[in-house]
Amino acid sequence: MATYTPKNILITGAAGFIASHVANRLIRNYPDYKIVVLDKLDYCSSLKNLLPSKSSPSIKFVKGDIGSADLVNYLLITESIDTIMHFAAQTHVDNSFGNSFEFTKNNIYGTHVLLEACKVTGQIRRFIHVSTDEVYGETDEDAVVGNHEASQLLPTNPYSATKAGAEMLVMAYGRSYGLPVITTRGNNVYGPNQFPEKLIPKFILLAMQGKPLPIHGDGSNVRSYLYCEDVAEAFEVILHKGEVGHVYNIGTKKERRVIDVAKDICRLFSMDPEASIKFVENRPFNDQRYFLDDQKLTILGWSERTTWEEGLKKTMEWYINNPDWWGDVSGALLPHPRMLMMPGGIERHFDGPEEEKSASFVPSNTRMLVPPSKSTGSPRKHSLKFLIYGRTGWLGGLLGKICEKQGIPFEYGRGRLEDRSSLLADLQSVKPTHVFNSAGVTGRPNVDWCESHKTETIRTNVAGTLTLADVCREHGLLMMNFATGCIFEYDAAHPEGSGIGFTEEDKPNFTGSFYSKTKAMVEELLKEYDNVCTLRVRMPISSDLNNPRNFITKISRYNKVVNIPNSMTVLDELLPISIEMAKRNLRGIWNFTNPGVVSHNEILEMYKQYIDPDFKWVNFTLEEQAKVIVAPRSNNEMDGSKLKKEFPELLSIKESLIKYVFEQNKKNFAA
Repeated sequence: MATYTPKNILITGAAGFIASHVANRLIRNYPDYKIVVLDKLDYCSSLKNLLPSKSSPSIKFVKGDIGSADLVNYLLITESIDTIMHFAAQTHVDNSFGNSFEFTKNNIYGTHVLLEACKVTGQIRRFIHVSTDEVYGETDEDAVVGNHEASQLLPTNPYSATKAGAEMLVMAYGRSYGLPVITTRGNNVYGPNQFPEKLIPKFILLAMQGKPLPIHGDGSNVRSYLYCEDVAEAFEVILHKGEVGHVYNIGTKKERRVIDVAKDICRLFSMDPEASIKFVENRPFNDQRYFLDDQKLTILGWSERTTWEEGLKKTMEWYINNPDWWGDVSGALLPHPRMLMMPGGIERHFDGPEEEKSASFVPSNTRMLVPPSKSTGSPRKHSLKFLIYGRTGWLGGLLGKICEKQGIPFEYGRGRLEDRSSLLADLQSVKPTHVFNSAGVTGRPNVDWCESHKTETIRTNVAGTLTLADVCREHGLLMMNFATGCIFEYDAAHPEGSGIGFTEEDKPNFTGSFYSKTKAMVEELLKEYDNVCTLRVRMPISSDLNNPRNFITKISRYNKVVNIPNSMTVLDELLPISIEMAKRNLRGIWNFTNPGVVSHNEILEMYKQYIDPDFKWVNFTLEEQAKVIVAPRSNNEMDGSKLKKEFPELLSIKESLIKYVFEQNKKNFAA
């Protein structure tokens, strides 16, 4: 039997119950494997579940949604993922009766996004899809042989229907595109860390409080239960020994009626079952029995190790020792909880690998968890304090000077953007109200540098920026992110000289330079973060004509220049506006340029008129320019109407150049 050895594994939903036990086991047994955890931290997941792996250098946590195609593609590529273990799903049957569309979105669409990313990247050697025994539907009460892997799928509730639908997609991608897929279908799992909407932890917590145990219907429904560590071992075996294209049942022949489970828990707590068990209204449809044939998995070498009595005792002891693991779970302990529809939410406190602070459950139409407000009642006014990244850069230095002039307290960040722990240290030390990110790789001396330093460019422009945005989001902070408009070029819909500019909603169309590629990539990913204000700067200009980064300084020193109209950013006018935008808590994407366009020749004419009457220059064509540069340059017009509407006093590019640059320098030269 051939064995498979992964290198870099993406585990979706690994802050949840089953997947966290699998991740911890793999980290413990295979320290050479790199584990990347992708989890959006929904109500039933917690980074505390991954505490056993906290000190391992082999694990990396990414907070995000499997429904984000850009994020998934980015992770597969940048982390060199060769194996996916896909656990992330909405799983509670009761919830599916009340909010079935959310199950379709997470379980089917999310799986589809992963599969498509695997197809596109072409680098995945194993895709293990985690399904459920419920896709088989109800097993006959008198059946002596369980459902085998080729049995017909007959789901009976919205949850199991979405899992069956996801399986069909997995199978189709395996057959049509040759993806190396494996599917598992498992019985019920129990053990430490499980969110108490599930039967066993719910009964244990209720028993700990001396409350009655609610049973749906008459309690005659039969279920099979496996202890979590045994299931984690099963996934370990399937990962290494499972055959591509096959389905594996993870089950046990030992069945129990729900009422017998309740009675066993009553006995552990010395409670009278007759007085402690309460029968409540049944589900709209409650399958009588799920029974699996697990022979195929036992052939691979797996077998159940933990007895029911041993596993139940371990689980009870864990909940007794960790009663507040999930915080206030009173809503989950109801006979028919609807966690996805509960207003107000459940507060979670995390102390996991990435020092999560806290998060609240919010309605599921949002992509990611939102940090809770620390205020109650009317908002409390905070005095401003800015944390600025990019101290040694041009924009960062100017921002500091503006803050000094306006009397705004600020500090420069000391941490490197790609080092999460150092960013957290900055936040804890500075305690800012806003974060400005003007750090980034633009090239030394220009963007051509990025063409031969691609990993360094990715590390700062993509990974670093995303890390800072994520850390800020966890702490409820707005991040003002200085981006670029050099991600567009004139095209048929936006021809040169037409006055039709690219809007904030337009998709980037310029990929001529690697620098622009990274900036376009990170801008798209940042759309998933509602705490980011993205400012697209273009060809920045300031009144300091000695600064080599100043666009006017550059072209005035070139031997030859092209002559193309472009949108540009006059920093003397717009950087103070960025601070005002922070005060207004503006978010989303903004074309951060002065309205209108100006050509190279028009700028140099102004330079000659205001600064140096003897100045001369020579033009050359784009074709001639291409011979002396490595990467093509972006030329475009940005639509400035959104910024102009917010700040009506904003000057056009030519007016701003005269007022803030040339008039100022004319005075200086005259003096």
